[in-house]
Amino acid sequence: MKRRNFIKQTAAAGSLIGLGGLSMSNLSTSEKKHITILHTNDVHSHIEPFPLNDPKYANQGGVARRLTVINKIRTENPNTLLLDAGDIFQGTPYFNFYGGELEFKLMSMLGYDAATLGNHDFDNGVDGLYAQIPHAKFELLSANYDFTNTIMDGHTKPYRVFIKDGIKIGVFGIGIELDGLVNKRMYKETKYLNPIEITQDITQKLRQEEQCDLVICLSHLGFDYGDKTIISDQILAQKTEGIDLIIGGHTHTFLDKPVIAQNKAGQFVLINQVGWGGINLGRVDFYLDSSKNLEHSSTVFAI
Repeated sequence: MKRRNFIKQTAAAGSLIGLGGLSMSNLSTSEKKHITILHTNDVHSHIEPFPLNDPKYANQGGVARRLTVINKIRTENPNTLLLDAGDIFQGTPYFNFYGGELEFKLMSMLGYDAATLGNHDFDNGVDGLYAQIPHAKFELLSANYDFTNTIMDGHTKPYRVFIKDGIKIGVFGIGIELDGLVNKRMYKETKYLNPIEITQDITQKLRQEEQCDLVICLSHLGFDYGDKTIISDQILAQKTEGIDLIIGGHTHTFLDKPVIAQNKAGQFVLINQVGWGGINLGRVDFYLDSSKNLEHSSTVFAI
């Protein structure tokens, strides 16, 4: 595999200033293929903006505002993927009343391409999750949850390959260990498989068999725990190879820009996460030259 050349790292909230002061105007992108990745995580059933009296996020977020931003970006670049890193459910009365139906319907209307599963997506059990599958017009990706002997068997995929402007983009999902976070009666016979081993198998398949130009991991492992015995996005990046971008969730980490880690082959991996509650929308733009080398820029949109 070619070394992935991440030439540019940018700051947050619309700023496009990169390493060494490099700006977008300095990048010769006219002859490069441009792929935009939009992403959310831990939306937790926040359909409407936070209330005006919220002490931290007053009047922020909301599905309608997110749609406005997404549509504007898609108009600028039709080669866009919209992804979510889990914990779609639980957090407002909308989930209590509708059990996730509204969340999946709205994500479908927004045109999400894929999402992975978080621990709270099991809060109504595997049966409750299964009941909402017909409302999800996007891929549910989960590579390290084995749903054999549960009603969810066959209703997720480990990965999906998307093609945008001739660029093959492999996206796969990795979930956190449910034991200790979710009552056993909720996830039933679901088996948790080692994320590092599964990731290495998946990335090898995506790179070698599927011939993907970009590989993205939707992770609900959590950003970093300061403990190398707990598998986090940082640990996953360091102990595997073949991933270009990890879109994370679970720890509700607000990052102004992606963190750059090194994988076990010494190559760069981007790790990003945009908090929780749908108040931010992450954006990472990749530019690929004729040799499939990568440049990138990133932005966080406050919704």
